[in-house]
Amino acid sequence: MPRVAVLPSSSLPPHLAELYETFASGYADFSDQAAVMAHVPAALEGLFGMLLELREQGNLPRRYVELGVVTVSVMNACPYCVTHHAPLLAVEGVPAEAIAQLPSADHPAFDDTDRLVVEYATLVTSRAWGIREAVFERLKARFEDAQIVELTLRIALAGFFNRFNDALQIDDGRAAAAMNLPSPP
Repeated sequence: MPRVAVLPSSSLPPHLAELYETFASGYADFSDQAAVMAHVPAALEGLFGMLLELREQGNLPRRYVELGVVTVSVMNACPYCVTHHAPLLAVEGVPAEAIAQLPSADHPAFDDTDRLVVEYATLVTSRAWGIREAVFERLKARFEDAQIVELTLRIALAGFFNRFNDALQIDDGRAAAAMNLPSPP
C-alpha cells in the first residue's frame, strides 16, 4: 500500500485524466504509480507525457530501452520496476533466463549491442562520473547521438522511478511476491 493516498484519474483536469489513463493502462499496468503521481499534476504531465511521446516516436528500439530499465532496476533492487518491465523486455525477444541473469550480459541471447547497453546502464547507475571515452566510442558506433541521449535519459529516469516507487511503497505486494522478496514493512 502506498505511503500516500492514491488518487483516481477523475481528480484531475480532463487532459491530465486522459494522460493518467493512457499511461496507467497503455504502457503496462502502471495504474498504482499514476495514482500516486497524480498528487503532482505537473510531474505526471511532464514525466508520463514525455515517456509516451518517446515511445510513440520510436527513435530508440524498445529492446534497448527495456534492457536499460531492467538492468538499472535489478541493480537498484526495485521489485516493482523489474516485474513491470521484465515482461516488456521478454516481448522484445529476450528469454526469461537471460533477464534473470541481469545485470550480467553473458547469456547467449545477448548480442554485442545488448551487452553494450547493459554495460552502459551499469556504468550510468554505479559511476556515471567515471565512464571512459572508449564506451562512448562504442556507443557512437551503434547509435546516433539522439539515441545515446535518450538511452541515457531512460537509464537515469529508471533510477528515479526505482527510488520514487520504493520510497513511497508503490506496490501492492505483487512485485515483491513475484521476486520472492519480503514485502516492505
